[in-house]
Amino acid sequence: MSTQTHPLPLRRLGRTELKVTCLGMGGAGLGRGDVTDDAAIEAVHRSITLGINYLDTAPLYGESERRVGLALADGWREKIYLATKTGTHPEWRGDFSGSGTRRSVENSLRLLGTDYLDVCLVHDPDSMDPVVAKGGALDELQRMREEGLIKFIGLGVRQHEFHKIAIETGVVDVILTYLDYTLLSQTANEWLLPFAAENDIGIINGSPIAMGLLSGIEPDVSVERMHLGTSDAERAHRLWQWANDNALNVLNLAIQFCFRQPRIAMSLTGSKNAAEVEQNFAAATTSVSEDVWKRLQVLL
Repeated sequence: MSTQTHPLPLRRLGRTELKVTCLGMGGAGLGRGDVTDDAAIEAVHRSITLGINYLDTAPLYGESERRVGLALADGWREKIYLATKTGTHPEWRGDFSGSGTRRSVENSLRLLGTDYLDVCLVHDPDSMDPVVAKGGALDELQRMREEGLIKFIGLGVRQHEFHKIAIETGVVDVILTYLDYTLLSQTANEWLLPFAAENDIGIINGSPIAMGLLSGIEPDVSVERMHLGTSDAERAHRLWQWANDNALNVLNLAIQFCFRQPRIAMSLTGSKNAAEVEQNFAAATTSVSEDVWKRLQVLL
């Protein structure tokens, strides 16, 4: 791992003891749409040169793993903590068996061009039963950890009750929860964040900009978004309008609002090119006055 000076604060990722930048790079955007290999590689390299030290991807994200593998060749792998997921490979989706988990992780290692993962997360199960079953995903991930293929084990899912089950097994080191700690909604605060923190679990916050609703572009309230309703879009539009009226940047506020929750080690923003990486980095590092936070609190 690079020990360069970080412009982003470093936080301890629970009991993993990894010191991660409070802004991480999400890899979903790298694998979809009209992104080219070159643009994806440039985005990853820009992210690392800016000091971001954690990259999260998944088999679900189209070409993302392969492109991340290309970007991390020639010595770049050592500069970053790398995480991927199991259970959502399009060909084997929902396979949380031991053999399915091993097949998925070995496929990811090959595409990523690495012989180990810093973190591997069980991804979006519909039920925790096959995940925690004897010989299931968590058992296999523990075996792979013993073999040195994985350093830490996690769960990435929306259902807070699933996170609770995973934490109570004592096996999971990290949780990734998403769309529940943003300017629009902080349901993770109700009990999940305190419970995870009490158990010294590293907490990663996915989609702090609410699937792009808080990206700084005027939100279109007529567009349907996965996991989000019309009321979220309307609320995002009011926030965008307020920020605009006050010469503020809603992206700046959205990312740094999440940083203000000390229990969250890192928030992940997805970028599909170097320009978006720079935009998110600027939003994460441009200071916001206490007066703005007070006024925003009243608005929220």
